Parts: sequence; structure tokens; C-alpha cells
Amino acid sequence: MRATGAVALSAVLAVSASACGGDSGGSGDGDSVTIGFMGDLTGESAGIVIPPKQGALLAIEEYNATNPKVKIKFKTYDSQGKGEQAVPLAKSAITKDKIVGLIGPAFSGESQQVDPVLEEGKIPSISASATNAALSKNGWKFFHRIVGNDDVQGTGVGTFITSGLGAKKVFVVHDNSEYGKPLGTTVERTVKAAGATTQVGVIDPNASDYSATVNQVKAFAPDAVFFGGYYAQAGKLVKQLRQAGVKARFLSGDGSLDPGLAKGAGGTVADGSVIGCPCLIDPTGKASPASKKFSEAYKAKYKTETAIYSAEGYDAATAFIAAIKAGNTKAEDINKFLSTVDVPGVSKQIKFTPQGDPASSAIYVYQIKGATLPLIGDAKTSKLN
Repeated sequence: MRATGAVALSAVLAVSASACGGDSGGSGDGDSVTIGFMGDLTGESAGIVIPPKQGALLAIEEYNATNPKVKIKFKTYDSQGKGEQAVPLAKSAITKDKIVGLIGPAFSGESQQVDPVLEEGKIPSISASATNAALSKNGWKFFHRIVGNDDVQGTGVGTFITSGLGAKKVFVVHDNSEYGKPLGTTVERTVKAAGATTQVGVIDPNASDYSATVNQVKAFAPDAVFFGGYYAQAGKLVKQLRQAGVKARFLSGDGSLDPGLAKGAGGTVADGSVIGCPCLIDPTGKASPASKKFSEAYKAKYKTETAIYSAEGYDAATAFIAAIKAGNTKAEDINKFLSTVDVPGVSKQIKFTPQGDPASSAIYVYQIKGATLPLIGDAKTSKLN
């Protein structure tokens, strides 16, 4: 499920949307209901979307194996993280596939465009990875997410930078996206409030040469560099920073929690970099016994370790499963159930605020070591020399 292998596996597991007629507000046929999953399954950021898809599929297969009265069909929609592709896919999922719920969209940008479509169709969604804080401020009634938003994530990572690392000078770089910019802004605000000196730079995610920003970083001579963006760009940024002689600790957020960062940086260049995430990757059970059990089942099925948002994808599916177990097979009834759901999950207790955010969410930090990303611990309490 690591970047390259995960993309190949997605080609086998992915299910394309099929036409079967219907209208807004999905419902089951009596014996089954359809839950969709939407996100980038074949694009450059597929490495952080396939894991939650596989986690969701595992939960649904485990449920169906109990031979329930109402089984769940699982359909995937490959948006490649692009809103212009995601919107028509969402419309097709509602009108043709008659989905009763959607896990996703995976990214914040596509969520901003797709969720109004879901609202109109009265289809509940639970994203396992869209973290833009503004998403839960739109007044949407059918929107939910398992992960903490970027305000929570940025504050957690910023706290770790100043308390866990003791950094006094922090350079924040972002990619100017709906994900990266707000995350970077929150990190900068947090470290500045803690007394650190800061400077901000921006890169073009479509460019290959970041020398202008790299030179700014070098001139500032920071203790730490934080990047708000995705792993494909993060890897290139780390490589160019090190080539320029910048030795400051490199950090990033959940969009970079993938071995693709180290691969893009080349060899062990990215070793020591720290990645924050409102997600729990805990195969040893260090933070949660439930995550160890889940990790073992996941590895048995996919022949690979859990990765970013694997557990959150499982938990998103678990929320829908709880609704269906309670006898809800129509989309609006499922959405009503989600407003009161309160069941144990792998990553956290599954419970939502009235705005659709998780009722609680810890931020965890991971450190790159070769091709691995071992857990350091909770961002609030962890220390790193």
C-alpha cells in the first residue's frame, strides 16, 4: 500500500461507477445498500487515498461476512483529487448508483465542490482525510469527517515544533492550495504565539524548481522548516533544501505522510523529517490495542502494513455500518443516525459535532527513517532532540 504498490493494487480493487437509475436521496433495494468512496485513486497523491479506501473495504467485507439482513455494496469513484472530475462523479453516484452514503471526498478542494451536490441530493458523507477547517463552517447538514481539521492539526504540529523540538526560528512554506495554505497559516500563528520568529514562503506545486523559496529559507537560517502541502512536492523541497546546505529540521502535515516523500527526496535525504497527522498508524498497539487488531487484519488482507488514514477509512465505514445495523437504509435516515452515533472506532470514539467534525481528535507525529514512518507519539507531549 506504499505509494507505487498501492497504486497498482488500486487498479485491481477499484470499481467504476455503473448506471442503474434512481433519484436524489438514495435507498437500498431491501437486501442491500450502496456506499461510495471518492478520491484520488490513480493520480500523484493516490498513496494517501488508497489506504483509507482499503480500510473502508475491509470494514464492509467484515460486516458482509456476518450475513446481515442488509448487505453493503461498495463502489469507488476515482476523482484524481480534481473537483471538475469529482462533481460529475458525485452526480452519477446519486442519480444512477443510488448511493446512501459516501466515504469522501478525500481532499479538501474537491470536497468544497462536491459537498454542495451531496447536500442537494441529501446524501451523507464522511471524509477520512479532508482537513480544511472551513469545510465544517458551511452549514452543511450531510457533511461529516473522521479526522481533526487543519486548525487542530496546525495547532498540534506548531506546539510540537516549539515544545517538542524547541525551535526558535521557523520558516513556513505552503503550496497556496485550499489544504496547504490554511495549514501553514495555523502552524505559523501557533509558533509565533509561542515566541518563535517566523517567515513565510510559497511554492508553485506544478513547478520543479523551488530555488527562489529555498534561497529565502537559507537566508533566514531557521531551526525548523514546515511545509503545508503534499508529499510529491515535499520530497522535492527537502532534496533542494539539503542540496542548498539547509540543515534545519523539516516538518510537514498529513498530506506528506507517505513514503513517496522520502523517495522523492532521494535515498535517506529526508531521514529525521517529522510528519504530523490527525491519524493513527499504530501496528504495534503503542497508542491503541484496537489499532493493533485492525492492523493485523489489514495486513492479512492486503499483505502490507497500515498507512495514512487506513484506520480512519475503516472508522468512516464503521459509522455507516452502525447506522445500517440500526435499521436505517435510506440516506436521510442514515444521516439522522450519524448525528447521534457514538461507537468505538479504531482511531478514536466515533462521534460527531453538529458541524460534522469529530468530537475529539489527537494529533500524532511520525519520523521518517528510510522507507518507514514510525510513530513518535502525541504531538502535545512528545519530545525529539
